[in-house]
Amino acid sequence: MKRSEINQLIRKSKSFFDKYNFLIPPFALWTPKDWQQKGPECSEIGKRGLGWDVTDFGSGDFLKTGLMIFTIRNGDPKDENGKTYAEKIIIVEEEQITPLHFHFRKMEDIINRGGGTLMIELWNSGDKKELLNTPVTVSKDGVKVNFSAGGILELKPGESVCLPTGLYHKFWGKKGAGAILVGEVSRVNDDHTDNYFYEPVGRFPEIVEDEEPIHLLCNDYKKYYSHSN
Repeated sequence: MKRSEINQLIRKSKSFFDKYNFLIPPFALWTPKDWQQKGPECSEIGKRGLGWDVTDFGSGDFLKTGLMIFTIRNGDPKDENGKTYAEKIIIVEEEQITPLHFHFRKMEDIINRGGGTLMIELWNSGDKKELLNTPVTVSKDGVKVNFSAGGILELKPGESVCLPTGLYHKFWGKKGAGAILVGEVSRVNDDHTDNYFYEPVGRFPEIVEDEEPIHLLCNDYKKYYSHSN
């Protein structure tokens, strides 16, 4: 992805958050120059991967296959006595696909916080990570609902679903319903070891630096902030 494209997506995302009165933390607006002046007191942000996270999953077409994420809080998967939870705010565009995947350790609640309708395709996984042709049961706002294998759950604004570990899910915005503000509340998030995609994808994009970043992505910290390791 080009840095200019990422910058424009971040600008658009800030406006979308404002539209729904969703306030993001002050560090979301820090510039690269700001980061270069920060000391070890901010190391949790870098070490936990908080902040802006833009991916096209290696597709080269963000609006077709991609996701805009802002990680608000996250713990350390190796620290059992520390923070055991994570929270993200996500923007899903109409018909923009997040590919089929599951998590080995992370259970998550997916919440439609406003906008259009979120579509989620669901499959159970087998011991060899295969798709199982078995019924799927999930909790939607505390109510158990059942689907056939590959069934599609629709989440309208205000609705949420709990996705357990090992459950394949693929999601996108319903055509004609507009972009969606999606919340995620989960166990600790680890994008390096806990995601399994049914078909291999690239999680973090290679960036063509055609202009300076307006704000850093979570995978930029090592370049600009000396206390991120």
